[in-house]
Amino acid sequence: MMEHDTPPHLPLAGIKVLDLSAYIAGPYGCALLGDMGAEVIKVEPPEGDNLRKYPSTLAAESRAFLGINRNKQGICLNLKDAAGYEVLVRLAREADVLVHNFRPGVPERLKIDFATLSAINPRLVYCAMTGYGAAGPMARHAGYDQVLQSMTGMCAAQAKADGPPEVLYGSVVDYYGASLISNSVSAALYRREKTGRGQAIEVSLLGSALAMQSARLVWADGEPRHIERDMRSGGITGIHPTREGHLYLSANTPHFWRALCGHLDLPELADHPDYDTVKKRAAQAAVLVPMVRQALARASAREWAERFGQSVPCAEVMRVEDMFDHPQVLAMGHLRPYRSTQAGGYLGLAQWARFDAGDCEPSSGGGQDVAAAPGRGAPALGEHSREILSTLGYTEDEIAQLLQSAVVQ
Repeated sequence: MMEHDTPPHLPLAGIKVLDLSAYIAGPYGCALLGDMGAEVIKVEPPEGDNLRKYPSTLAAESRAFLGINRNKQGICLNLKDAAGYEVLVRLAREADVLVHNFRPGVPERLKIDFATLSAINPRLVYCAMTGYGAAGPMARHAGYDQVLQSMTGMCAAQAKADGPPEVLYGSVVDYYGASLISNSVSAALYRREKTGRGQAIEVSLLGSALAMQSARLVWADGEPRHIERDMRSGGITGIHPTREGHLYLSANTPHFWRALCGHLDLPELADHPDYDTVKKRAAQAAVLVPMVRQALARASAREWAERFGQSVPCAEVMRVEDMFDHPQVLAMGHLRPYRSTQAGGYLGLAQWARFDAGDCEPSSGGGQDVAAAPGRGAPALGEHSREILSTLGYTEDEIAQLLQSAVVQ
């Protein structure tokens, strides 16, 4: 097994996380903890995480599985077998965190509920990711990203004028739920430093979907129930065609609006009383948008982005693969090479925040020194089972017996 030492200045260095979850929200929440220095062990059932089987243009492995399960060791356990359950107990005894996304009732049936495991390890921080929470009429329903998008109004809000509801692709609820897992677990670990005890945490996709919409979820006294809650500023803010490609523009402040008018050779609009606020410009979109687009047709999206520079917030509309060699992404060290048994070498996300050591000067180049060494890619099913069992005190004969009986793979 390739060694990947965790930089000691990362805030969660020394923390051990058991990831019993599947799909996106739970596993990516654990990956985020791993990005902050935690040692993460992915515990999969004999059939593996179903995300491995998702469609992918990669032949060897699901692209989603690789991106969501970076920097983890992997063990495959049959928790329904007494010997497999004993392995998990040993893991939980020395773990700091356990994350799962079983439906309410399943942990109790498998004897991996908080009451059982905290009796074994009182310092354990235990996080359950559910679809709808542990209480209420939908507690035992299966929850998925787009199901919650549809239920909580996100798809309705995404719809174009007079059009049908539309899904927000990209698993946005799952990813936000993952962030809430990482945030909540980190907070519980901080509390444990004060109290010496772990605690149970519950994060749900329902709560995540609602938390994403806190600006819409405001119902003032006396307001009608159905009222426009859209957050879009309208007007010229949005994506526009150019001579070549598309450009996103956001010029909401007076300063940026004047700068945009200057670049587009429309100085008469800059201080016109009909257009001098965001609200007025939104109301006059039918007048302004054709004028702006006629001006933008003189050059390509890339040329306009370079011309606007810092003076107008904008972005050329790109594809995600353009990020692999984007100079800003490279300067910040957001990508690094990884290696996995099943997919070989690949580039993937490295760091989304910087944690410089307090006793040294911040590194220049945005952390490229950290991203230079290959990281541990997502594990193959049961890839590290033998090594993990060895660290738990199992003898070679015991390991061989567990593997032969398929309790462990």
